[in-house]
Amino acid sequence: MMLDPRITPARPDLAADYLRGQVEATRFVTGTVREIVDAQAPVRREPRPDALLDTEALRGELVTVYDEDSEGWCWGQLHRDRYVGWLPINALRTPGPPPTHRVAALRTLEFPGRSIKASPIASLSQGCLLSVAQQPSNASPPSGKSGNSDEAGGDAGLARLDSGSYVPARHLATIDSCEDDFVAVAELFVAVPYLWGGKTSLGIDCSGLVQVALAAAGVECPRDSDMQERAFASCPAVDIAALARGDVIFWKGHVAIVRDERTLLHANAFHMAVAIEPIAEATHRIHKSGGEIVAARRIFPRP
Repeated sequence: MMLDPRITPARPDLAADYLRGQVEATRFVTGTVREIVDAQAPVRREPRPDALLDTEALRGELVTVYDEDSEGWCWGQLHRDRYVGWLPINALRTPGPPPTHRVAALRTLEFPGRSIKASPIASLSQGCLLSVAQQPSNASPPSGKSGNSDEAGGDAGLARLDSGSYVPARHLATIDSCEDDFVAVAELFVAVPYLWGGKTSLGIDCSGLVQVALAAAGVECPRDSDMQERAFASCPAVDIAALARGDVIFWKGHVAIVRDERTLLHANAFHMAVAIEPIAEATHRIHKSGGEIVAARRIFPRP
C-alpha cells in the first residue's frame, strides 16, 4: 500500500516508531509531543524560512516531534490532521493544560494583563485552542475609572488564560461546542487574502477554509482538497443543478463551499482572496482554465 508522504512521518534516515513494518528507515523514534504556543506556526516542506508553506498549525494544536536540526527547526506530525513538515522550534512548548475553549471570532487579541488598553501580545485566529483559567466576572471597571464598561475598557469581559494573559470572552466558545452553520463560519473570512498553505484570517487557501469552517462545526476534515474529496466520498452526491447551502464542490486541486442555489464561497487565486461569486460564473471560468468538477457532496444531509 502506498502511504501518502504528506501524512506519513517517514524519511530514508528516520521514521516514526508506529510505522515499523510499513516503511524502511535507518532508525525509528517514538517522538516527543509538543504544543503550538505561537498564534500560528508555519509547517514547511524544508527546514528553511523560504521553503514552501504546506500548511499552518494554530495555537494549542499538538505535534509529535521526531527530529530537530541545529538551525532552529523541528520535523514532526500534527495531531489534528496528521500533516507532516518542518516547524520552528521556538513556536513550540511542553504541553500545558488541555484546551477548554476555541477562538470562535474571525480574530481576537491577546492582552498581557486585564486591560484592553494594554498593547496586545498576540493576534489569534479562528480555531486557535486555549485553556481558560478564569472566566470574567461582572465586576465594575477598576478603581479610578468612570463610565460604563464598554466605554471604559470592558476589562470585565476578559477571560484569563493559563498563561496569565487575557482574551475577550465573547470571542471564545467552549471546546465541545459546535457551530450550527459551518458556511457562516466560512463567510467570516470573506476578503481575507489568498495564501497557499494558509489557515488564518491573515491568509488562507481553499482547502484551509473548508477545514477551519468544518472544524468549528465539529467535523474532522483532512488538510488538502484531494484528501477532503476522498474523506467525504461516502457523503451523498449532489447534482450541480440541485446545489444547496452547505454543499461542497470539488475540482482537481480546488474546493468551494455552496452558499445558496446561486452562489459559492471559496479562497482562490483569481480574486487572490476569499470571495463570493455566482456558481455559474465560477464554474465557467474554472472550466476555461481546464478544470472540471469532479464531485459535489452534501456533508450535512437534509432531513
